[in-house]
Amino acid sequence: MRLRWSFRRLAWMLALLAGLLAPLAVGNPYYLQVLTLGLIWAIGVYGLNIVLGFTGQLSLGHAGFFGIGAYTVGLLTLRVGLSFWVALLAAVVLTMIAGWLVGWICLRTRGHAFAIFTMAVGVIINLLIDKWDSLTNGQVGLVNIPAPNAIGPVSFDSAQARYYLVLVFLVLAAYATWAILRSPIGRAMHAVRQSEELAAAIGIPVMRTKRLAFVLSTVFAGVAGALFAGYLGYLGPDVTGVDITFDMLLYLLVGGMGTVAGPLVGALLVGALTQVLQAFQQYQMLIFGPVLVILIRFFPGGLAGIPAGIRRRRERGPNPPPLAAEPIPAAREEV
Repeated sequence: MRLRWSFRRLAWMLALLAGLLAPLAVGNPYYLQVLTLGLIWAIGVYGLNIVLGFTGQLSLGHAGFFGIGAYTVGLLTLRVGLSFWVALLAAVVLTMIAGWLVGWICLRTRGHAFAIFTMAVGVIINLLIDKWDSLTNGQVGLVNIPAPNAIGPVSFDSAQARYYLVLVFLVLAAYATWAILRSPIGRAMHAVRQSEELAAAIGIPVMRTKRLAFVLSTVFAGVAGALFAGYLGYLGPDVTGVDITFDMLLYLLVGGMGTVAGPLVGALLVGALTQVLQAFQQYQMLIFGPVLVILIRFFPGGLAGIPAGIRRRRERGPNPPPLAAEPIPAAREEV
């Protein structure tokens, strides 16, 4: 166990070192932008991981909250003249309130009904941003959104500086996910995912746990949207489209639900493959579809869950007893 923990710590240290050195190794500004956007998407996927990977609630309106965070920063910095940091705080508060209100209503449903309800919420948010021309400029969108304000001597005018800013938020998102996973709240979320009835029977407040997971997921999405607006400097209603939610879901499925490394692995890997397959853009889904089916069939835990899956097979042996009862783990600890 200690050796396994040391290996995980070493892997995360190497990943952090690679993240710190990436801007120095990537000379092309376009590739640096692609990498930065991949980290931003990963932050949003960490939120989807909490509500889907931890509690098993499939939210299909995630891009709507991403758009709320992005447009809050864009509007407050452009129209009101607030600094990026004040607008970021406002985006967190607004997405938190919106997440609580939506969760208070839609979490009364389950399964497919919950997924359809959240998709409808995402579509409503998309339509509001698209059609409310006096506020959001509609299809024209918001342009010339100012970059994050300097913090003392640290300026964020360059693309490299904004990359490191996004990297800091990504590290915080990954650490928060790890902390939640190992906390009593994370164990309660896992119990809800396994069986809501059993969780309620042992005294876990099921509705409160699911609502907390949903609100946390919207906050992560709002932060990602705020960073997206501050980094690119322009926004359009397409950032709230349902296809963005499905992209995040794809990243999570490829990386691994319920794991700490899954959102990052999925966002970076699928993002890199998308760039490689740009010449075949209209056929990308034909390529990703079979790959995703194969991955879910043979590696249901995603790429980040492969080591843990191999370890469990070794512990069970080649021929486990067919009627042996397998205890429900307290929490998933895969990286």
